Amino acid sequence: MKIIYHGHSCVQIEVGGKSLIIDPFISGNAAAVTKVEDIKTDAVLLTHAHMDHILDAAPIAKSNNVPIVAIVELASYLEGKGAQTIGMNIGGTVVLGFAKATMIHAFHTSSITLEDGQSIYGGTPAGFIIEAEGRTILHAGDTGLFGDLKMFGELYEIDLAILPIGGHFTMGPEHALIAAKWLGARHVLPVHYNTFPPIRQDAGAFVQALEEAGIRGSALGYGETLEL
Repeated sequence: MKIIYHGHSCVQIEVGGKSLIIDPFISGNAAAVTKVEDIKTDAVLLTHAHMDHILDAAPIAKSNNVPIVAIVELASYLEGKGAQTIGMNIGGTVVLGFAKATMIHAFHTSSITLEDGQSIYGGTPAGFIIEAEGRTILHAGDTGLFGDLKMFGELYEIDLAILPIGGHFTMGPEHALIAAKWLGARHVLPVHYNTFPPIRQDAGAFVQALEEAGIRGSALGYGETLEL
């Protein structure tokens, strides 16, 4: 299994010649090293409706002729934009053939910004637990620290936790370290940091803190990969 970090919260998981991509925000990220048109995938997963998580979802889904998996309200909106969608809700599981994805809750907000600048309800924010090839990956989405992360650690053997560390809009490094411990994660990939000035963080220091707690951490550069 290969994990590719495309920047911000965008992660692509490759499994046996198939892949899924989560929260594609590439064309709007000046630091991105990947082009949207070069993304090849079999599914697009969205944690919530904010633009820095859905910007390139429809173009990628359309060019690959694959579905977008999202909370029902966001799926309905994107279906109206001409994309194939699979609408689901918290606690549900979608089987993609090469992997299955269970939607879990996150503590954040979620809205769709329209062309006139107005915002409409985008459904409940979420995360995903992805199971494939005997591995379990948790993508927490945009979230603050909350106690049910302990529950997910009890329910699943988490090989990789993908956690936001930026602060300001999500939990910061200190709370992400607590989350990693509660989850019992074997390995942690920090995301959602350094894209914008309010979320500047030292990912290297976070990885060091993880290692001091006995947890492996990897701070990937844009376009870099991790093998599980």
